[in-house]
Amino acid sequence: MADKRPIPVLMTGATGKVGRMLRHPACAEAWAGIDLMPVGRCDDMLRWAPGDDPAALPRAECVLALWGVTAGNSLADNTMLAREAARLAHAVGARRVLHASSAAVYAPSADPHPESDPLAPVTAYGAAKAAMERAILDLDDGIEHVRLRIGNVAGAESLFASLCRGGAVTLDHFADGQGPVRSYIGPIDLTRVLAALIRASTLDGVLNVAAPEPVAMQALVQAAGAPLRWREAPNGATQSLMVDATRLSRLCRLNTTASDPAAILAQVRAAGALP
Repeated sequence: MADKRPIPVLMTGATGKVGRMLRHPACAEAWAGIDLMPVGRCDDMLRWAPGDDPAALPRAECVLALWGVTAGNSLADNTMLAREAARLAHAVGARRVLHASSAAVYAPSADPHPESDPLAPVTAYGAAKAAMERAILDLDDGIEHVRLRIGNVAGAESLFASLCRGGAVTLDHFADGQGPVRSYIGPIDLTRVLAALIRASTLDGVLNVAAPEPVAMQALVQAAGAPLRWREAPNGATQSLMVDATRLSRLCRLNTTASDPAAILAQVRAAGALP
């Protein structure tokens, strides 16, 4: 008889915006068959933080490393956190670490980036994630380290922060008459993807993670029913940053609505990140 015990997984970054959504009851069904164990300083978590002794933590098959620094003077800590995730995985006997990188490691482009494209970040955050990825490539510890270049997670980035504040949302207006376009993924779909990657027998070392089709930010604002204001895009503003999720689709086929703005907003609301 096949072993049907839940797969034990340690999650770091569980108190961040993405981590909170993924732990919401709306995502529970997608985690079926996985024993998700958040680690951190909160009372409802296994008590552990970078630098702590992991000896008291339970065994796990995978470390889901969602933690990261997104802004400020500590961006270089992203590399330290990747190494800590590796140390944690070794201590608990994990065979795999899923590291949260970002689509920001790519250059802005009118076409979606496949994983084979070179890293050419234009922001400090993207550069920090690229440095983190290079450090991961240097790891030689017998553990499968997978770099996930995740697109915009709906509910956890600046557009949704504006929607939560209420009032008009301001978007950049570019010379071609269009606004910004990004690769998005809803929180429930992201849970489905991560669960599939945890269950997979083997994985490539790097994967783009996003819904199949890019999404115009304007369409999300309109679907939310929020007033929209335009401003002339400043010099250096990024109009398009998209990833090619073809490789991901072979591992986890999302619903046809995964790129639909209304469906994305419904996922965010279900996960408690939008009124």
